[in-house]
Amino acid sequence: MLVAAFTAAGEEVEGDPIYPILPHLGELIVGIIFAIIIWIVVAKKVVPRLEAMYEERRAAIEGNVEKAERAQAEAQAALEEYKAQLSDARAEGNRIREEARQQGAQILAEMREQAQAESERITTAARATIEAERAQATAQLRAEVGRLATDLASRIVGESLHDSARQSGVVDRFLADLERSESGATSR
Repeated sequence: MLVAAFTAAGEEVEGDPIYPILPHLGELIVGIIFAIIIWIVVAKKVVPRLEAMYEERRAAIEGNVEKAERAQAEAQAALEEYKAQLSDARAEGNRIREEARQQGAQILAEMREQAQAESERITTAARATIEAERAQATAQLRAEVGRLATDLASRIVGESLHDSARQSGVVDRFLADLERSESGATSR
């Protein structure tokens, strides 16, 4: 059956054999001409535009990559500068802290020296005051002891010893004897 269909289709029409797969010669020539025209238009108009767009895109991408690389380099430089500044700030902070520590120690030493000097001044003043008061008390005691000794001696002797020259001589002698007896008792 197949053979019959091919033979029926292959019959000649006006002297030309009919082949269903092969196009007519006129159609083939027109098709080739249009294909060439389309190829020329695409090659002359479309491809250059596509190439230009591709080149622009490539340039933009490369420009963006270069910008990104520059930005990254700038960021890296800024990071290094920041790290250097941070390191400098830390060193400065450490230096200031050390200076403050030294100044604090120096101020503390000065205050100790001032306190020691003030303490010595107060102690010296107190000793001088005590010595002056002791001397004054000794003088008052000598005068009082002398007066009492004179009164007592006047009563014992029965004559007046209120003469100042006589009184001071008696008092001085009495006190000298008293000091000798105390020093002798202490040395034993």
